[in-house]
Amino acid sequence: MTPALLVVFVWGLAFGSFLTVVAHRVPRGESVVTPRSRCPGCGTGIAAYDNVPVFSWVLLRGRSRCCDSRISARYPLTEIALALLYVLTVAVLWGDWTEVALGIVFVSALVVVTVTDLERRIIPNKVLLVASAAGLAIVAIGDPASLPERLAAAAGAGGLLFAAALAYPKGMGLGDVKLAAVMGLFLGRNVAPALLVALLAGSLVGLAIIARHGAAARKRAIPFGPFLVLGSLVGLLAGDQLVDWYLQTFS
Repeated sequence: MTPALLVVFVWGLAFGSFLTVVAHRVPRGESVVTPRSRCPGCGTGIAAYDNVPVFSWVLLRGRSRCCDSRISARYPLTEIALALLYVLTVAVLWGDWTEVALGIVFVSALVVVTVTDLERRIIPNKVLLVASAAGLAIVAIGDPASLPERLAAAAGAGGLLFAAALAYPKGMGLGDVKLAAVMGLFLGRNVAPALLVALLAGSLVGLAIIARHGAAARKRAIPFGPFLVLGSLVGLLAGDQLVDWYLQTFS
């Protein structure tokens, strides 16, 4: 398995480079195909030899060759994060290639969502739509029998967060609602522990902010998308074990 995981890691680095472009351009309404990558400082096109994932950033010491502008560390960090997530996904789900394919699509979308929500407080509809279409196609081909459960999970997860958004609109956006529905589509029954982890993590961070800033913390909005992403990863990589443990313990 090790050689295969090495290939997956390299592939993840390469695709992670593309997803940094997606995360930057989609919220701005720009094409992800053209033009080629540009310097963030002066707009000069970046040569292929300066666009090698991670390595170019390290060799250039985080500076552009053309004008010495600073290049954010989020680029190599995103590439490395996606590569590691690809490896984990393939290693954990090895043998069930429908789940592997779903996992690869899912974590790719989650990486983009994390970057856009942290930087711009946006969860792009286009990213969720493309991921959903790809997920439905994979399920229709590889595991059509699971489709009713997945659709029910999508409706349940989206409905739960929609109710929360109606009750507390300042704390929950419709982007979070849509992301929860996509989580249900990809995770099926495992969306339950995913949402639980997300809500617990979000609550703990919120309490920590309140403890530090007191009443002023109510004015500090934090994006909930990254917490949903964290829960999604737990649901993807350990959801079956958590659900089975719960059923065996409390049933």
